[in-house]
Amino acid sequence: MFQKVEGIVIRTSDYGESNKIVTLLTRELGKIGVMARGAKKPKSRLAAVSQLFIYGTFLIQKSSGLGTLQQGEIIQSYREVRNDLLRASYASYIVEITDKLTNDRERNPYLFELLMQTLHYIDEEVDPEILVRLYEVKMLFVAGIGPQLNNCASCGSVDGEFSFSIGEGGFLCHRCSAKDPYRLKVSPGTIKLLRLFYHFDLNRLGNISVKKETKQELKQVLNSYYDEYSGLKLKSRSFLDQLEKMDWLDSNQS
Repeated sequence: MFQKVEGIVIRTSDYGESNKIVTLLTRELGKIGVMARGAKKPKSRLAAVSQLFIYGTFLIQKSSGLGTLQQGEIIQSYREVRNDLLRASYASYIVEITDKLTNDRERNPYLFELLMQTLHYIDEEVDPEILVRLYEVKMLFVAGIGPQLNNCASCGSVDGEFSFSIGEGGFLCHRCSAKDPYRLKVSPGTIKLLRLFYHFDLNRLGNISVKKETKQELKQVLNSYYDEYSGLKLKSRSFLDQLEKMDWLDSNQS
């Protein structure tokens, strides 16, 4: 049985001398794995469509186990992402957390659109660091481990001065701050952005300008939260951390 699907390549692995196993996030079937026979051969008709980040249509021969990729047509290759190490690293991180936090064959058109739009904006040179933070917030809720961002995680209050508590799983107002002596003291701007990222429709994205200090706070909050609740240890994040440190050093030395 054959089926045509719209998908994005989120992981590839070599299989034997000439084959690849390709993981696709598809609009119709959710996350699926397919065998791309001969895809490692340069002249293969599957070589181009089986590369990481490719967005396209794929003809799949379905089976109870691993399906087979018969052919594909590229809709968007995100060329600028591929040609820039930093952007490619952010994109690699995004597809890795997507892969790790989703189950096979769980259809989620919202997540498919979110990934497609995020890769598009990274390709269009929108600030990739902010795009990643926004994506991280939304992925927490897709995975069912999202923090409490609308009010105080302890008393439910919506007003006051807030900090972020990893242990309490969200914001704490100043009246409840004693519940977590290890809470993260973050600026009102960071609080506002975390709430905005949760509710934000990526279709409405315009120009983004966020202070470096706010970016650092967002990263600290989200990295700490992912470490506590997701259980993920990602190679792409470690590499991205190294690149960001190098970029920070370069910008401070110039």
